[in-house]
Amino acid sequence: MPIPPAYALVATDLDGTLLRGDDTVGPRTRAALGLVRDAGARHLVVTGRPVPGVRELLAGLGYQGLAVCGQGTQVYDAGAGRTVRVVTLDAEAADAALGKIEAQVGQVFAAVDQDGAHGRTLIEPGYRMPHATLPAQRTRHRDELWAEPVIKVLIRHPELSDEALAAEARAVVGDLATVTHSGPGTVELQPYGVDKGAGIALAAEEMGVDPRASIAFGDMPNDLPMFRSCGYGVAMGNAHPTLRAVADEVTLSNEDDGIAVVLERVFG
Repeated sequence: MPIPPAYALVATDLDGTLLRGDDTVGPRTRAALGLVRDAGARHLVVTGRPVPGVRELLAGLGYQGLAVCGQGTQVYDAGAGRTVRVVTLDAEAADAALGKIEAQVGQVFAAVDQDGAHGRTLIEPGYRMPHATLPAQRTRHRDELWAEPVIKVLIRHPELSDEALAAEARAVVGDLATVTHSGPGTVELQPYGVDKGAGIALAAEEMGVDPRASIAFGDMPNDLPMFRSCGYGVAMGNAHPTLRAVADEVTLSNEDDGIAVVLERVFG
């Protein structure tokens, strides 16, 4: 029987953390995750991407476990190919939150991620996707964003930085939504109280694991709630300064197998 590990769960963000810039996982990191499995611990993917944006990617990586997706709004079973938990964002609350933000900072441009395994990303006129490779469908008017249930709203401002926009949004939305800065050009609104930490709690409940007995790896401010929920937080070498400042440890970058450096020490 394997010796019980110091951590029962290893939670990893995807972009900028587990994945290299070409959306692959390095051989050394794959081997280190094998050490995790051999020790009897579990690996949990935790990402801001919605299920449609990771389904094929996870299959290509051979990942069969649970994945927290959509900034904590979805728990997806990659092995079974189905979503087991979901929290949607009320359309009226989302529209009201956008109104409050625009009253504070002027016009913003919005997009939404729809719920469901085949949900689409819809973008209103003027919104520019931060990553040109991500598929999206344009709408003619903001009202069309709410045609189907959504899990989150993405907002951009023509002049404000991501940090400034997130701060201004938090100052005015109250309990209408949770505001998250998840990446370059990406400020998001999720259901109030929902974030990666809440998503980990849902996934841990499904697995029968205490989230505090987990080690988490991340690179952006949206990983802060994940660090708070877990027992030990590791920031990547390429991480945002906000995350590095609160991490228990800073490892090498995602390109340099920073996850493997830590896992080899902990589970090797």
